[in-house]
Amino acid sequence: MRTTIGMSIIAIALLSSCGGSNDENKPRTENNPFFSEYNTPFGVPPFGLIKPEHYKPAFEEGINQILAEIEAITTSEETPDFKNTIEPYSYCGDLLDKVSSVFYNMLSTNTNDTMQKLAAEISPMMAKQKDDVLLNARLFERIKTVFDKKAEMGLNAEQLRLVEEIYKDFVRGGALLAAEDQEKLRNINEELSLLSLKFGDNVLGETNSFKLWIDNTKDLEGIPQGVIDAAALAAKENGQDGKWLFNLQYPSYTPFMTYCANRDLRKKMFEAYSHKGNNGSEFDNNQKISKLVSLRYLKARLLGFDSYADFVVDRNMSGKPEKVYELLAQVWKPAKARAIGEAEEMQKLIAREGGKFSLEPWDWFYYAEKVRKEKYDLDEEMLRPYFKLENVRNGVFDVANKLYGITFLQIKDIPVFHPDAMAFEVKESNGDHLGVLYMDFFPRASKRGGAWCTSFREQHRKDGKAITPVVSVVCNFTPPSGDKPSLLSYEEVETLFHEFGHALHSLFCNITYPRLGNVPRDFVELPSQVMEHWAARPEVLKQFARHYKTGEVIPDELIQKITNSGHFNQGFATVEYVAASVLDMDYHCVKDTTLLDPQVFEKTQMEKLGIIRQIIPRYRSTYFSHVFAGGYSAGYYGYLWAEVLDADAFEAFLEAGNIFDQKTAQSFRKNVLEKAGTEDAMKMYIDFRGKEPGV
Repeated sequence: MRTTIGMSIIAIALLSSCGGSNDENKPRTENNPFFSEYNTPFGVPPFGLIKPEHYKPAFEEGINQILAEIEAITTSEETPDFKNTIEPYSYCGDLLDKVSSVFYNMLSTNTNDTMQKLAAEISPMMAKQKDDVLLNARLFERIKTVFDKKAEMGLNAEQLRLVEEIYKDFVRGGALLAAEDQEKLRNINEELSLLSLKFGDNVLGETNSFKLWIDNTKDLEGIPQGVIDAAALAAKENGQDGKWLFNLQYPSYTPFMTYCANRDLRKKMFEAYSHKGNNGSEFDNNQKISKLVSLRYLKARLLGFDSYADFVVDRNMSGKPEKVYELLAQVWKPAKARAIGEAEEMQKLIAREGGKFSLEPWDWFYYAEKVRKEKYDLDEEMLRPYFKLENVRNGVFDVANKLYGITFLQIKDIPVFHPDAMAFEVKESNGDHLGVLYMDFFPRASKRGGAWCTSFREQHRKDGKAITPVVSVVCNFTPPSGDKPSLLSYEEVETLFHEFGHALHSLFCNITYPRLGNVPRDFVELPSQVMEHWAARPEVLKQFARHYKTGEVIPDELIQKITNSGHFNQGFATVEYVAASVLDMDYHCVKDTTLLDPQVFEKTQMEKLGIIRQIIPRYRSTYFSHVFAGGYSAGYYGYLWAEVLDADAFEAFLEAGNIFDQKTAQSFRKNVLEKAGTEDAMKMYIDFRGKEPGV
């Protein structure tokens, strides 16, 4: 998942926001790191100096500074043109950019009660400031003047694109609405900002609140020793030495569900996971969803769209919700048939073992792993010893070096946002500085789940100076345990390659204006998903997959087993993904402001889709953070849309006869990775490939 090509999702809208704050409240600049240039290597944030009390004054002063910048634009007596209107507008907000990029990234990676309370104060304030600028009539009048005459101004392609995108921002932000409707929009945006924030807090709170304690070794039957050791360490850290602690974080939950022989305990874990945000507790998200869906529809109608999905998809490659549904339907039928076959195969295995029960959702991982072992003589624990985290990381770096010539040098003496994080200087093949890459791999109570790529500073150029990016890859991988290093599952290996692809997109971004760092949601996954293709290649595996004890290179036999099992359980994986994508679209195609019941809605839509009972959507409604607390609303389908692109893109390397073909790699960098949002996404792809992608 990529939260940005520059800044974090929430912060990205704030760059161009402005408005007032209490003038009598002077900013507290003393010892506030945000009010001075960062005196750090490569200008990264001085994380160790930043305290919670520094954020709000910096946000407030950042808003004041934008207010002054916008005022200078709107009071100009010069005829509006690119130089006196569009360009200064696109660069306003340096201080707000500084503080927001740190604050929202820390909110995701190292939050606490203080940060969450601050977010509750800052979020509506930022929503208001965004509206203040997008609904600024004088500013919009100048921007519209430039937009209407852009063809006569001798602008280059990037400048033309910037004018068009900024104009669309204002129109989609309500600039053409009557005053009464603009006020309605302001109220909606403020409430939406708070609801989304609270939704994400609730998912984290619910995840952290569940703990499965085991004090009987019999209940550990089937679980690999490394997982048991990690659970023992977790219990000890929680003051229960001699017991074992499992939780809902991926490195604990997934191996437990895959290997635990105790069916009752698997059911308990599954129900805890699948009911996150749906327990009637302080973390319940049902009402949040009802309000979010209703308000998003109301917002879309105000802006002239039939549904919120129409509003979102209008700016994506797909263009219309109907196109999204067509793609999902095309995949759904064969995926469902495949999943039914997988379920039948597991049911037969249960019968052979003497089981007298029907396969249930909490059985799927467990019996799927047994089938894989039976059919391919392969299980996850056979692979882990070859995937030491440091080796996989170096393998990813090696692929990037062979493709693009870039190198990565770990920086020891540099501020980090958490002790687990590490930083690397990224250099071009000629030694020029390209950017800084942070990597943060392990789960903790203060970090939200999943994996994503974000930035603390986006690449652009200003006043003739190149501003280099500071990018961060954040994951929740299996941590070290005792004297055993972090050993990844193969899925985690693919995840690292995926997020690293997003990082390359940000590092290679080569644009002038930061606003053009945005790309369509259904295009943004192309750079990440195409990188996954290299992870499975034998010539790549042999470079980094080495046994953590012996140093033995992964044997050909094991690589062949990975290849042979490559399509294993894909019915399940595709069904759960498509079901979540359909659920996302269904919520945002609602054309009614009536508050729906998410549990009834989800059940109805999944029955209508025809999902089999042994599978649930990859994310059920109450913990579907991608769409209710992130930037993927009416856009979760984008992974599948981009899959068509990434398969076709990798085919270009295969056609060249070398997966490290320099000509193809440089074309992909120049035409796709560097251009970000400076051109139409399909045009960029065709410039690289020479044709539209084929299914």
